[in-house]
Amino acid sequence: MQRLTVDRAICAGHGLCYGSAPELVDSDEQGDPVIVTEPVPADLAGTARRVVAMCPERALALVEPSPA
Repeated sequence: MQRLTVDRAICAGHGLCYGSAPELVDSDEQGDPVIVTEPVPADLAGTARRVVAMCPERALALVEPSPA
């Protein structure tokens, strides 16, 4: 299963991710995105792809887990 990641260095805090996919992303006290579901469940894979694509700063990514 893939993981959803956020690059806080480039995130501008638009809030589209947690507004569109609260089951995957929430916000902290400063309004920065926080990933709440890891790994991304199969039934939310489409939602994760959509939220990655809608990020105007391209701060979100879907990554494969590292092999153990």
